[in-house]
Amino acid sequence: MEIKKDVSEEVVRERIAKLQEAMRASAMDGFLLTQNIDLYYYTGSMQNGYAFIPSHGEPVFFVKRSLERAKLESGISVKELGAFRLFGETLAREYPQVFKAGTGKPAAVAADLDVLPAQTYLKLSGLLQAAGAGPIVDGSAIIRKQRMIKSTLEISRFESAAAVVDEALNEALNFLKPGVTELEWMARVEYELRIRGHIGLMRMRGYNQEIATGMFIAGSAAAVPTYFDGPAGGLGLGATSPQSVSRKAIERNEPILMDIGCCIDGYVIDQTRTAVIGELPEKLAHAYNVSEAIIREAENGMVQGAICSALYARALEQAEDAGLSPHFMGYGADQAKFLGHGIGLEIDEWPVLAKGFDIPLEAGMVIAVEPKFTFPGDGVVGIENSYLITDGRPRALTFTREGLIKLP
Repeated sequence: MEIKKDVSEEVVRERIAKLQEAMRASAMDGFLLTQNIDLYYYTGSMQNGYAFIPSHGEPVFFVKRSLERAKLESGISVKELGAFRLFGETLAREYPQVFKAGTGKPAAVAADLDVLPAQTYLKLSGLLQAAGAGPIVDGSAIIRKQRMIKSTLEISRFESAAAVVDEALNEALNFLKPGVTELEWMARVEYELRIRGHIGLMRMRGYNQEIATGMFIAGSAAAVPTYFDGPAGGLGLGATSPQSVSRKAIERNEPILMDIGCCIDGYVIDQTRTAVIGELPEKLAHAYNVSEAIIREAENGMVQGAICSALYARALEQAEDAGLSPHFMGYGADQAKFLGHGIGLEIDEWPVLAKGFDIPLEAGMVIAVEPKFTFPGDGVVGIENSYLITDGRPRALTFTREGLIKLP
């Protein structure tokens, strides 16, 4: 079967050129990419190896396996990694202008240290320093800032994922009835997503953070707290899977939180809707209405130049004015401290609508905004859309019908 390039060489070259510009501004001589997503973004391939990007000159993807497939996929030169213990010598031979043998000036080499395992870091540090580099410096912020701004190609992949989510959810709602367990219904949603192209996983950058296709959680089980850094936890299937769906049967007149992710061609869309079979209790219906008011206010404020932390602060004010502060984005000590997050190849990208994230919004950012309210013993309600920041108002990429979804 023919393997086609997923990302064109032109796109890869543009991304590398922007990275090299940022490297030169930070006095970096080279950048070593180690993580799958970073490798894919800058090479077009996710094969096992390391990509080295010099601040000037041509990059190389050094591949352990599969060399043959990497050559078909990659937008940059591909070479065999060879023996890992000789990797430092390989780099010094390939890039004498970077490692500057005999000059006494160590090369400044960066890596994606936010995701690099300690053991691999120690091995690479020894190899690179023996080749003439100084201690590896952290270049992860450069990568994350560059990836905040999405291209037309990337936006089209979000749009494809949003269409799949809408189709899959509307089909799966036909199977949502009292007595169906959270697990059973999530399996139905996952089936509808998979047959439409969802890759079956959603990647996260955060250490020890994992996520399934979504959270389809109902009533009291939805409000059970967990380690996951989000507003809803879910009872889960046990201590080894302490989040999302459980074997709890869905009942009438309780909130059903449908937090759905879908990954098409590597890009993740994020959407939440709230449903009920019957009617919601008054306090939960009120909280749901407030969540919609908060997301409408965020839409009005998400323009170029708006400061991320200010958008979060405004949401906190709205929750307080509604008398719902203790329940906003979780409950008590388990409250999540954000309103929204960037999405892309990973679900926890920059920027974050949170305190301390004092950067302005720029056109091309894609952000999932998710005001939710948690009530222990009762459940979680809320809404979430993914938005593209433009030179005017933000454009919603998710388009499943809004409003509380009431089922008979």
